[in-house]
Order: sequence, then structure tokens, then C-alpha cells
Amino acid sequence: MIRGNSFLKGAFILGVAGIIVKILGAFFRIPLANIIGDDGMGYYQSAYPIYLLLVVISTAGFPTAIAKLVSEKVAMGDNYAAHRIFKVAFSVLFIIGIITSSILFFGAGFYSKVIIKNPKAYYSTLAIAPALFFVPIMSAFRGYFQGLQNMKPTAISQIIEQMGRVVLGLGLAFILLNKKLEIAAAGATFGATAGSFFGAIMMTYIYFKYKKSEKIKYTALEKRETTSEIIRNLLTIAIPITIGAAVMPVMQSIDAAIVMRRLQDIGYNASQANGLYGQLTGMANPLINLPQVLTAALQISLVPAVSHLIARKDTKSLFSTIEAGMRISLLIGLPSAVGLVILSKPIMMLLYPRQIDSAINASAILAILGYGIIFLSLFQILTGILQGFGKPFVPVKNLFTGAVVKLILSYILLGISFLNIRGAAIATVIGYAVAAILNFAYIIKMGIKFNFINVILKPIISVVLMAVVVKFSYSILSSILGNNIATLIAVVLGVVVYGLMLLITKTITEEDLQILPGGSKLQKIFKIFNRV
Repeated sequence: MIRGNSFLKGAFILGVAGIIVKILGAFFRIPLANIIGDDGMGYYQSAYPIYLLLVVISTAGFPTAIAKLVSEKVAMGDNYAAHRIFKVAFSVLFIIGIITSSILFFGAGFYSKVIIKNPKAYYSTLAIAPALFFVPIMSAFRGYFQGLQNMKPTAISQIIEQMGRVVLGLGLAFILLNKKLEIAAAGATFGATAGSFFGAIMMTYIYFKYKKSEKIKYTALEKRETTSEIIRNLLTIAIPITIGAAVMPVMQSIDAAIVMRRLQDIGYNASQANGLYGQLTGMANPLINLPQVLTAALQISLVPAVSHLIARKDTKSLFSTIEAGMRISLLIGLPSAVGLVILSKPIMMLLYPRQIDSAINASAILAILGYGIIFLSLFQILTGILQGFGKPFVPVKNLFTGAVVKLILSYILLGISFLNIRGAAIATVIGYAVAAILNFAYIIKMGIKFNFINVILKPIISVVLMAVVVKFSYSILSSILGNNIATLIAVVLGVVVYGLMLLITKTITEEDLQILPGGSKLQKIFKIFNRV
């Protein structure tokens, strides 16, 4: 039987997998740039916008939709119906995969030569097209197992997929380097296809192994959903999520145009504007996205858990699960935000030692964007809760509202010369805040309650003390040990102090510790602090 708060274990598994995938991604991008250079990276990158757009359109909402519907059927003890939902969804995604991969494969020439006017990107576009067949297949399997609140298959397939991309992508790029540069870039791009193929194979293997062990049996009911009803239910959930997934990429494209134009309006030339935009998107933004790996994992795990408990009408466990999700999201978001704000300059100097001037300028951007992590974390978790309640359009509307606010403020604030690119950062934070607050207001309107002290006050107390230790330790050590070592020590001290404060304030529960490696030992420490 699926336990109400087992979503924390699932979130932990997905979070660890996400971090591993990020690390593998770094090991891929850096050597690749050294192998094929700027021109090769241009061909490589040119294939991705259309690929990612088609991936979003074809698969973005389906794993969540499948997970929600499957979890509801499992909660009612109807495993056969849950499996049938998966089979129907698999068929739909199989067809979508054939269509989207064919469109990109046969349209590669038109896309590269006519749309983006980069003919040499043709081979990279061609190489990535088959991935659009395998990705939907993986999505169907992942949604099914997420509905069963078994996150291990998703985590394993993500790692296998990324490993295939790294090994074959880099290998082919190196082997094909003696050919034309655009062919080497295509070899690197083919890594995405190879990775998705291996990921799909792994998911297929896990699925048949599971099916053999479970022996899903047909149970006669008076009325069963027709195939068309299942498809309609899937699309009702998947379409708004897909629209939501497309909102930010579209808005970011518009935002890029606004940033470049407005910076030039206040006196920067095109080259200077491009450099400032690079500091925002290439140096500061990636750091903001790192904590999102963990909160996104929490969101994915939360949707089927909420749906399951609603179907069982277990209100007590439902509220407990929602509160745990909000609490953990803040436990991740608050220290990440405060740490990046306080150490924005030291961190940038540590990461970009060869571009000190740009790093220092970007640190001012990071110091503003850091606050956005809090709102982004909350928005993601509240979105998962609303999706679990069967209200996927609500977060989409709220995100769209936040995005519009961001665009308007970007236009206004970028025109203020002393703010310049920092105006875009401020607008981004406010945009996330608007979306998160609207989500939160809707949750409260639904009558969902949570413990203010446990969810908000205790994490804030813990992070305040952490901030004091980080600030003063860096200030003292930097003059003695230099920036890099002082930064690393300050981060470690911050983590230790924050962890101890969570134990002292009893913000972390004994159940939370069960999901971590060595959980039994951590529980002994917890009991010691619990006696204090």
C-alpha cells in the first residue's frame, strides 16, 4: 500500500538523480566546447530550440497526467484500471513520437536553411530527430511508475539517458572531428538520441520485470472507462500543464528582445548589451536553477501522493502531506536563496576566476535573483498540490500573470540607467513572487491549512543564524585564506549550522530522516536533540 508521506522518499530519489544528471551535464558541455569550439557549439545549439519545443508540446504534461490518474485508480484498489490508463497513454505517446520525430527528420532541411538560416545545422537537427520518438515512450513509463509512487525507475532512466548522451555524444564528436565540423557537431547532438534510446530500453526492461512480479488481474466492474474517455481525461490534465511549460520559454524569448533593446535605449551599444545579457542568463541564472532540481523532484512526487489521498478521502494524511511538501520546499529554497545573496560576489569570483570583471558585475545580478529561489520553490510545490487536486489550469494562469508582470517591469526598470540589467533581475523576482502568491492565495481559498510555526517560522529562524555565521566567517577568513578557500569554508559552516538549527528547532521530523542514507544513525542524533 502507498503511504501518504512516501512522496518524500520519492522526491529524495529524484533529487539525487537530478543532481547526478546536472553533474554529468557539466562533464559533457565543457569538454564538448573544447572539442568542437564556438562554431561547432553554434551548430550543436541550433538544433535544440525546435527539439525542445516539440518535446514540450508532445510530452510536457503527460507524465503528470498519467501519474495522477494511475494514483487515483490504485487508491481505489483498481490496479487493472491503472494499468489500462498506462496502456492507452503509451499508445497515444507512441503515435505522437512517430509524428514529431518524422516532422523534425523530414523538415530538418527547411528548419535549418529557411527558418534559422544556418544550413550547416542540418546534420545536427537530423541527428536529434529520432530522440523525439523515444522521449514520449519514456514519458509514458515514467508517468505510470510515478503514479505508483515508485520514483526509482524514473531516476534510473534519467541517469542512464544522460550517461548515454555524455559517452556517445563526446565520443562521436571526437571521432568525427576529422570530418567536417558540422558532422562532429551532429555526432555530439546524436548523443541525445542515443541517451533517449538507452533510457527507453531501461524503462521497458523495468516495466516488464514489474509486470511479471505483480501479475495484474482483471477485476469485473459494472462500468469501465472507454479508451476515448481515458484519452479525454489525460488531455484535460496534460494540455494545461503543456501550456504552462511553454509559457516561460516563450516569455524568455520576448524578454531577450526587450533586454537588448532597452539597454541600447539607455546608451549601451549592441556588444555591451549582449555582454550584460550574458551575465544575466549565462552566469547568474544557472545558479538560480540548481535548487530547482530538488524542488522540481518534490513537485513530481507530490502530484500522485495528493491524488492518491484525495481518492481515499484521507483528509488528515492529505493535509499532513501538503504541509510536509511546503515545509521541505522552504527548507531547500530559503538557505539556497540566502546563501547566494550573501556570498554572491565570492561565489562568482570562485566560479569565474578568468573573468573577474564580469563575475563582479554578475554578482550584483545574482544578489537580486537569489531571492527569486524562495518564490520559485513555493510556486513549484503549490503547483504540484493544485495539479494533484485536478486544477492544472490555475497555476498556468498564475504563471502567465507573473510572466506578464515580469515583462512589463523589465521594460520599465531596464530603462532606468542606474539599474540597467539589474532591472531585469528585479522584474524576474517580482514575476515569480506574483505567481507564487496567487498560487498560495488559491490554496488558502480551498481551505487547506498548515502550521505557520513549523512551515515558515522555524525555517526562517534557522536560516537567519546560518546567514550570520556565513557572513562573519567569510569576512574573517577571506583576508587570511583568500576568496576561494574562505568561500568554501563559509559554505560548509553554513550547511553545518543550518542542519544543527533544524534539529534544535525540531523543524526536521524523524520521518524526514528515514528517507536519507544512514537514516537510522541520523534518527539517533535527532532523538538526542529532541531531549534537549
